[in-house]
Amino acid sequence: MTDKDLQSTLLSLASSKLSPKEMLKATKKAHPKASKKEIVRAAFASLIAVADTDADKALKLQDFAISERGPE
Repeated sequence: MTDKDLQSTLLSLASSKLSPKEMLKATKKAHPKASKKEIVRAAFASLIAVADTDADKALKLQDFAISERGPE
């Protein structure tokens, strides 16, 4: 698993209507060895990557990353 793999998963989930908790659960299912911290970092990186091209995905990723950034 690489950061790019996590980012790819998060970007695909950002176009769905999942809540932040559901996005975390789906990402953990796809990448069971990833920590919550790694997933949140990948979400911020994905947010930066799509901020100029897809405002809806960027907003969804921002909401996810901010709501899930606390301790595990």
